[in-house]
Amino acid sequence: MLTHIISKELRDIIGTAKFAVTFGVGAVLIVFAFLAGARNYQASMARYEAAKGENMRKLDGVTDWISVRDNRIFLPPQPLASLVAGVSNDIGRTVQIEGRGEVSATDSRYSEETALAGFRLLDLDFVFQIVLSLLGILFAYDAVNGEKERGTLGLAFANALPRTVYITGKVLGTFLALAVPLLIPVLIGCAILPLMRVPLSSDEWIRLALIILAGLLYTGVFVTLSVAVSSLTSRSSSSFLFLLVIWIFAVLIIPRASVLLAGRAVDVLSVDEVAARKAQLGRQLFAEDREKTAQFKPSATGDPGAMMKEFQQFMEKLADERDKKMRELSTRLNEERHNAQQVQERLALGLARFSPSAALSLAAGGLAGTSLSLKDHFLASAGAYQAEFGRFMLEKTGMNPGGGTIVMRMRNDTGEKPKPINPYELPEFRYRPIRLADVFQGVLLNLAILLAFNAVFVAVAFRAFLRYDLR
Repeated sequence: MLTHIISKELRDIIGTAKFAVTFGVGAVLIVFAFLAGARNYQASMARYEAAKGENMRKLDGVTDWISVRDNRIFLPPQPLASLVAGVSNDIGRTVQIEGRGEVSATDSRYSEETALAGFRLLDLDFVFQIVLSLLGILFAYDAVNGEKERGTLGLAFANALPRTVYITGKVLGTFLALAVPLLIPVLIGCAILPLMRVPLSSDEWIRLALIILAGLLYTGVFVTLSVAVSSLTSRSSSSFLFLLVIWIFAVLIIPRASVLLAGRAVDVLSVDEVAARKAQLGRQLFAEDREKTAQFKPSATGDPGAMMKEFQQFMEKLADERDKKMRELSTRLNEERHNAQQVQERLALGLARFSPSAALSLAAGGLAGTSLSLKDHFLASAGAYQAEFGRFMLEKTGMNPGGGTIVMRMRNDTGEKPKPINPYELPEFRYRPIRLADVFQGVLLNLAILLAFNAVFVAVAFRAFLRYDLR
């Protein structure tokens, strides 16, 4: 009996012109999202390789490691980031490495391509979040009251048909009619990725499968919600209006309002306040160092080489002390700002999770490695590389030239042309993406929230239909 209800629902939906049009639109958008993502990855890789090549070309002809002052590292493009952009285009992709000091990232993609900042990318998150949720409403808003208006509901119950079986068949039939056909363009999109030379590891294929699962659960939320509302109203026009209002609040208003409310509830040090306090200490320390430098007197006189070595050691000591004080202030300010941001973020995400849209975005971003933690992860990787770069420069030059160190050279006119350095001796920056194990707990939570939304709306639909007037 349940199979008969499901097959009837499939025939009723798939045989309509509405299904043909909406399926065509959804399929085109899904395939386009994969195609655009693959092309975006290719373009991003070309920019990334060009930036690395330019960084090496700047060191051509340099004959002294002390002159290596413009070493940069870049956030490499990630394949899944082209399918679920998250914050990957908002954060900086370039870090200037100086051997010591605080690292910061610049050159976000949206700062270079302002049109994208205004309109954003058409990725899988957008297709699931906006398009498929609306399709779920369009297919299921009249699942029960529409049958009543057409006079087929009473006919269905002329036989001994349990209401629980009927409503179960409605939910499953509508979901399958929407989800199964759309898996076809998803599979086509997955085939496009290797054809366009987008390398996905086995771990990334698992992540992509989980992203698609999250999208299907999210679509199911709006299918079950629509069936529930259809069971609570007697007219299909009323249920459609109610569902549109709910969709606007759930998808557009609640996530944004959550961030606004959290921002008002928790005070966080602004970036300008942090920068101003760092700049103030920096000016103070440089003024003190100038006084110390003016009072410097070498112990060894008459030997220029010994005097120079002693002066360099003196300046290195000043730079280390200055860097230590700046790091202490930066650590304290950053920790204060980070702790407040964590409280603010937890509050915002806790409120936002009342929206299935936020749960989908958080799950997809975590799986794609483009979640809110991407910036901190990249800067932590850059900080570790900067320490490695500092050790390399210390080995090559006897000092770490970062942090505003004053360097003095003595000319050696031997007539020999100095040999250029080999820039490829520089340590290579290897970015390790966020591991699935590190985000799985958060992803599982968001998947569980989507599953809970489905369960709640199914329960509401069951309870409402058990009391529904079939006449």
